[in-house]
Amino acid sequence: MAEQGHFPLVAIDPVANAQNEWVALSIRLAPGADLAQRLQAVFAGADLLTAIAPLDCLLHLDGPEALTAPVLALLPANRVGLVIKAGALASDSAARQLAELHAYGYRVWLDGDVPEGAQAPAALRSAARDCRAHGDAALLPGRLVSLFGPHLAYGVDGARRFSECENAGFDWFSGDYPHDPDAAPSKDDDGSSRRRILTLLGLLARDAESRELEDQIKQDPALAYHLLKLVNSAAFAVNTQITSFSHAITVLGRRQLQRWLQLLLYARQQPDGLPNLLLPLAARRAAQLEALSREAGGDRDAQDLAFMTGVFSLLDRLLHMPMAAIAADLYLPDDVAGALVERCGALGAWLRLTETHPDQPMLEEAGVSPAAWWTSLLHAYHWAIQVGRNV
Repeated sequence: MAEQGHFPLVAIDPVANAQNEWVALSIRLAPGADLAQRLQAVFAGADLLTAIAPLDCLLHLDGPEALTAPVLALLPANRVGLVIKAGALASDSAARQLAELHAYGYRVWLDGDVPEGAQAPAALRSAARDCRAHGDAALLPGRLVSLFGPHLAYGVDGARRFSECENAGFDWFSGDYPHDPDAAPSKDDDGSSRRRILTLLGLLARDAESRELEDQIKQDPALAYHLLKLVNSAAFAVNTQITSFSHAITVLGRRQLQRWLQLLLYARQQPDGLPNLLLPLAARRAAQLEALSREAGGDRDAQDLAFMTGVFSLLDRLLHMPMAAIAADLYLPDDVAGALVERCGALGAWLRLTETHPDQPMLEEAGVSPAAWWTSLLHAYHWAIQVGRNV
């Protein structure tokens, strides 16, 4: 394993299917002569694949050169797929290696167009495309029907692009499209459950009586169902079955109650509706900010505020409102509001990190070591996967 201060930086992006369910995580490391060594550092322990289970990871590479025998020994074929730039096929040796990897049981996606004069091994029939780099010709309706899937479209930046990719035959999608307002819930979503959750959060903030909380939740059976389902899920690791809202308050306490109400702002509003992809994204940010606060020595109250900052950081996308107006309506603490609206303070610096794939200078500026970042990232994705599968 790499030294703690020099742990390799890894970019992770969720991959979803057309039903808005996470199916895998994309893994990228910067290219370089030492890539094989960095891959060994990342996969040497069981931490990564254990944290993201039951999801698999899709390892993006420019070519197969870094897949040395020691690296492959750490990559179980049933958990790691290989997304390889099609340009690598210009080399006969790379083409042979990819064919061998497929024969050994690895799933191989060819990323992009095969170079002129080269030929893809017949067995490699799963495609990947970067939607930011390829023109609309790559997204012609039905273009991929004759190939074996699932096919991966990444860099999908909006709801319109998502629709084009789906029509072209792509099955898996990655990118910023969940943030697009046009990808919001259907017009059948009247927002009533969210308004009730915001009312409940206000009651919790002023330490209202439990009976007041129960009266609110009893008005919304669907919300009560989601609350009990989530609180009994693996994400919260409760050791006793919780059967009522009053029981939940007693067993969990108001801090935890507040947390799952915050998360349920993003839950599907119709029983037969698609999951909201903003939910696991918000859960990941919340868990990661909480982990970074804990790493920095924050007490329980500080960790709660960090969690709140992460959860609320996507409310402007969800509610189609300016973040400043949301912060004012919720009477958020100054440091939380400052982080959400202006990205200021320690919370704002950590939140900026969760919105991108930070490099070493960004981590140093925020006072976060690469090893601490990696640990918080794994924790966050593990928790987000659990929450996303239970709401």
